[in-house]
Amino acid sequence: MKHIVVISGAGVSQESGISTFRDSNGLWENHRIEDIASPEGFTRNPELVFNFYNLRRRQLFEVEPNAAHKLIVDLEEKNKVTVITQNVDDLHERAGSTNVLHLHGELRKVRSVEGPNLTYKWEKDLNSGDLCEKGFQLRPHIVWFGEAVPEIENALNIVQSADVVIVIGTSLQVYPAAGLIYEVPTATKIYYIDPNPTIVSERNIEVIDKIASEGMKIVQKKLNIV
Repeated sequence: MKHIVVISGAGVSQESGISTFRDSNGLWENHRIEDIASPEGFTRNPELVFNFYNLRRRQLFEVEPNAAHKLIVDLEEKNKVTVITQNVDDLHERAGSTNVLHLHGELRKVRSVEGPNLTYKWEKDLNSGDLCEKGFQLRPHIVWFGEAVPEIENALNIVQSADVVIVIGTSLQVYPAAGLIYEVPTATKIYYIDPNPTIVSERNIEVIDKIASEGMKIVQKKLNIV
């Protein structure tokens, strides 16, 4: 049984209708990134941040996993599969993936401003006055710019044990996630699926310049999973 590690990004969820994190103009849904994805932005205007993530959370109930998500699930039939995702949606889980590590948090969770140890499942809008059990304000369970990525060490350990790595829907340009590819064993085959590939590495990488769903079909054939 092979250990297949899938490192996924926004390009996977894009086919379900979820916008990629950052458009070419540096904005996210017409907002400056620093206003809605940083601790400083949350301090300046918490209502803007609450509203932004409330809209993203509501959108999850309107979209469904796409073919790429389901093709990743198919890998589990004969392999151990770990999904390391930069996405904050739950489409991998809803498609059926059983082992998903979220690097950048989850929209359907919130946590106390006191720290990440007080984390709760959350399905509705989050507003000022919603408090944790210790009386502190709750915030989106999202890793913002300038914050530590708590799961990065787990992710590094996972890729070090990979027999096959599939990088899909992400350019891996933002650290620390970008460093994952350099922890993959030298002999491990890496499939890189992206319609506009940018990764440059001396690693054993095969580039598949397709959208996520089309690229996964090709990888399935290469792995003899059809």
